[in-house]
Amino acid sequence: MKYAVQVNAAPYASQAGIDAYRFIQAALEAGHQVLRVFFYKDGIYHALRYATPPDDELQISQNWSALAKQHQIDLVVCISAAQRRGLLCSDEAKRQHKQDDDLAEGFRIAGLGLWLEATVAADRCLVFG
Repeated sequence: MKYAVQVNAAPYASQAGIDAYRFIQAALEAGHQVLRVFFYKDGIYHALRYATPPDDELQISQNWSALAKQHQIDLVVCISAAQRRGLLCSDEAKRQHKQDDDLAEGFRIAGLGLWLEATVAADRCLVFG
């Protein structure tokens, strides 16, 4: 089974992102494929490079990055939602004359077209949050 997953809720304001992460882990362990994870609305906060929760809490950005690297999962952050909230990739940071990009390793910024593409290719689409 091929899945496309959308995450709409901020990582520390809702359980939705953690549920999405755990679902994806379980799906991969069961032999399924995750085509893309699309972070939309406040879900874009999962992609913050500099998020530093206390050591005893889940390091969600790092966990997403490791999961994507291990399983070649495409982690896409909605460009409009990211710009509204000040999350910039290196290209956009340069264009906006900002010093640094905020995007964690393994994430990329793109448009809703990639979410649509994933929904067409997937057997199932799940939205968390």
